[in-house]
Amino acid sequence: MFKPYKILFFSTLIIGTLITISAYSWFSMWIGLEINLLSIIPLMKSPSNQYPTEAMIKYFTIQALASSLILFTIISSLNLYDFLPQYMNYSMMMTLNSAIFMKLGAAPFHAWFPEVSEGLNWFNNLIIYTWQKLAPMILLMYNINFMFYSIVIILSSLIGSLMGFNQISLRKILAYSSINHIAWMLASLLNFKTLWSIYFSIYTIMNISIIMIFSNLNIFFSSQINMSLNFNKLLKLLFLMNFFSLGGLPPFLGFLPKWLVIEALISNNSYGLSIILIFLTLVTLYFYIRLTFSTLMFSSDEILIYSNWKVSKIIFFNFITLFGLLICTHIFFYL
Repeated sequence: MFKPYKILFFSTLIIGTLITISAYSWFSMWIGLEINLLSIIPLMKSPSNQYPTEAMIKYFTIQALASSLILFTIISSLNLYDFLPQYMNYSMMMTLNSAIFMKLGAAPFHAWFPEVSEGLNWFNNLIIYTWQKLAPMILLMYNINFMFYSIVIILSSLIGSLMGFNQISLRKILAYSSINHIAWMLASLLNFKTLWSIYFSIYTIMNISIIMIFSNLNIFFSSQINMSLNFNKLLKLLFLMNFFSLGGLPPFLGFLPKWLVIEALISNNSYGLSIILIFLTLVTLYFYIRLTFSTLMFSSDEILIYSNWKVSKIIFFNFITLFGLLICTHIFFYL
């Protein structure tokens, strides 16, 4: 049910992120992060369900801990920089990046992410999958340590791919998928900032497409997919294409940012990192295909066209995943 107070908190959520990414000092960035955190907590509230309360407490605890580390780093660097400039600069930046990775949910600071995702509805999951990654990613652009970032990239891709194997909850599958995509976004940060913006935009489009289907059909577990999608062949086909696109399978839109990231890594002689990312992405693509295979092969009495406004809206938006790669390829060709 829609609540008027959510308009206020959703507006301050956006304002907090904009303050963070447009600030000129670390302290102003911290203030923006705190406004963002205090705004999303009321949005998670649900009087009809006890699980969002548990997820809300977990999310607030972890984010508050990360914010405390960021504030501690800022104050310590201001007070101690004059005494031990080189050592404190390096150690404080490592601590700051670790706190930002904790806010982001990247491995090895990821343990809270799937648990919080499991207790939220699809709209709140969409926020923490996409919008809540924007401010931490912008902050990570200012202090790039190649070795530390490479370790986080490898761990995030490894955990995001392997931990999704034995999951039946779609929210946890998308959470581990998000951790895997964090690795690709961090890899794009190592090369070109514009490449990150392309990857983040396309990742947001793919998440909106998938979550629109799950939210409107009220699907939360893999066992519900067959029962919910059998009334419409076209919607089932779009569901399959969305997961193929999320896994980076050509010719869908999700292949484009991975293609650009691999090209950028190879041009910078990061062959080992690109091979690890490609191999572990194949693992994620495997359990995406395993998830959709039973739906594709399920035989039942279905109709081709289902006259429902919600379904029509989903179908219209999801055609982006089919024609997105073709459109983007032509745009880059003429540019």
